[in-house]
This record gives sequence, structure tokens and C-alpha cells, in this order.
Amino acid sequence: MKVLHIPCLDDNYSYMIIDETTKEAAVVDPVEPHKVLRVAQENEVDLKFVLTTHHHWDHAGGNDKMKQLVPGIKIYGGSVDNVRGCTDKVENGDKISLGADISILSLHTPSHTKGHISYYVTGKEGEDPAVFTGDTLFIAGCGKFFEGTAEQMYQSLCVTLGSLPKPTRVYCGHEYTVKNLQFALTVEPDNAKIAQKLAWAEHQRRVGLPTIPSTIEEEMETNPFMRADLPEVQEKVGFKSPVEALREIRQRKDNWKG
Repeated sequence: MKVLHIPCLDDNYSYMIIDETTKEAAVVDPVEPHKVLRVAQENEVDLKFVLTTHHHWDHAGGNDKMKQLVPGIKIYGGSVDNVRGCTDKVENGDKISLGADISILSLHTPSHTKGHISYYVTGKEGEDPAVFTGDTLFIAGCGKFFEGTAEQMYQSLCVTLGSLPKPTRVYCGHEYTVKNLQFALTVEPDNAKIAQKLAWAEHQRRVGLPTIPSTIEEEMETNPFMRADLPEVQEKVGFKSPVEALREIRQRKDNWKG
């Protein structure tokens, strides 16, 4: 299983998932279809379907054009998210296969939007899995609760995504990592892993490289939103329950002027 980054718009990422045995491919959130098709041609792959994480235009806005440019392509999207151009609605637990070796599991991860889906992707034996988290889980951050609650985001981050295998590679929808880690240090100033990752992320961006993927394990060490169930983080923000701590961290982030 191969994953290619496709930078789009100002700070978005689309991703191409390639089954190397068959050269069949899927694309996550192809907001700039012409870029996506160029990458498909360069890699000589056969684009089979689109995986849409949520309905916001900077993720689903290329779907109609993809249908024009690739006749017969399937567009997957969350069943309650009203995704533009959707041909096949998915719910939590639905499975999709790609090529010979790739299996994709749909995970309902609401709060940013009601029907937000993260896609958990496994390949051949021995390959680390990957999860495409759209705007639910960012590297060291999470999406704003536009259509949901802190309870839902806690469930999405700490329960659904937090229970994936620790080596799972995390591919999110935006390059927000440096700012997220700067904010994370305001929550946990003594967390050396956050400071180390921030120095690394700043270097990556200076040389024009992505900070993605992370892993579930790294997020559990450096992402304040995924650490909201730890007593030391709750103490830092003055709340004794994970949901209240997560809500408080989100409010601080919304008001943070970093």
C-alpha cells in the first residue's frame, strides 16, 4: 500500500491510496481534480473511487468535477453528511476493498460535522495501517465542533481513533501542525515530546516538506485533545473529567492568538 500526498488550496491535503499489486487507486478529498488526475497519470494508476471525509467545500468541492473527468467513478461519503456528488453512502463499520490487498473501514467520527467519516486502511500483512481523519483529528489538534459537541469529539478522538493500533499512520486534512504544537505547549509546557516534535515540524516546513503522517502513538504523546483523559492534563486545565477538559482545551484553542 502506497500513500501519496497531494497538496491543495492553501493548506489542504488530498491523498492517493495505491494498491501496488493491481495499480488500482482511491483518492481522499480530491478538492483539486486536475492535480489529482495528473498524479494518477504520473503513477500510471487506475482511479476507482473517491473517499470523502465530510461535506465542507474544501474536502467535497471537487467531487462533481471528478465525476465528469472520470466517468463511472464512485464517490463515497457519510450517510448523514449530505456530501456533494456522493454515489455511495457509508456508515460506521462499512467496508470497501481496493485492488488485491487493501481494505478500508469507515469510522463515524462526528463533531466537526454530523456525518464525518474517517477511513481506516489496511494493506498487506506486515504493513502499518493508515487512517485518513479529515478535520476530526489533526496532528496535535482537532477540528472545531461545528456540528457537534465535546462529548462527540471525545468519543471520536479518544475512543474510536484512540483504539486503533498505535503504529497506525495518521493522515489529516490540513497542514496545521506547527501552530497546533505551539498551542499544545501552552497546555503542557513541560512535555518534552511536544517540544521535540515542534522543532522537527518547523524544520519540515522550512524545507517545504509535509509534517504528515503522524501515528496514533505520537498523537497520544503530543496531542492535548487526545490526552484529555490523563489526570495530569486535566489538572493543567482545571477539570476532572475528560469531556470537560477537552471542551476547555478547545475553547482555549479557539481564543488562542498564537
